[in-house]
Amino acid sequence: MVLIIPALAALALSVSFLLRAEFAADRRGICTWKPIASAAMTALLLAAFLRADGSGSGYALAMLPGMLLCAGGDMALMFMNESKKAFRIGLALFLLGHLGYAAALAVLDGFRASDWTSAIPLAAAGAGIFLYLRPRLGDMKGPVLLYVLVICVMANRALSTLSGDYLERGRALLLALGAILFFVSDVILALHRFRHQWRYGRINLAFYYAGQALIALSASLP
Repeated sequence: MVLIIPALAALALSVSFLLRAEFAADRRGICTWKPIASAAMTALLLAAFLRADGSGSGYALAMLPGMLLCAGGDMALMFMNESKKAFRIGLALFLLGHLGYAAALAVLDGFRASDWTSAIPLAAAGAGIFLYLRPRLGDMKGPVLLYVLVICVMANRALSTLSGDYLERGRALLLALGAILFFVSDVILALHRFRHQWRYGRINLAFYYAGQALIALSASLP
């Protein structure tokens, strides 16, 4: 807990300044605070690893590649308004990050019949989101469809831990809530990017960092 509290404080502070810079379209502030926020987020997972017991430390290490890939995607998205290539790179890194999370959870927690209870509504939500975005996607239809499928799988694997026996109840709840917040973050970003441009669209970052923080903290419970 000694390391987790400073990491959480650094994350909360840097995200607050980052959001203010995003809303003000302050490029210098964005380029200053986004790397700090991503570093604090990764430090939080590492702090959780150091505090975790045997199973928790293995879980934290399994989730680390996904978090690092997402951090790379977050860095690329700093430049998405200036470069379509940067947006595509960010999308690819986030997609790989979600695959990393999903693969780790599939290996650690396995599959069960109850997974359908979240898979069906997630599939319906993913289909609805894609169909709503589709008219404005242009040549991004394929990549966005793949991304929607992957994030639905990631959320399903996280929610499935609630009925599994790998993670204790507290850890599973933190992970599930973190995955939901991450899902919401991506939906807001997609709507802002492809359908509705509004000044405060980058509020998705608050959901993103909160979700990642909860995923990291799910490794820290005894």
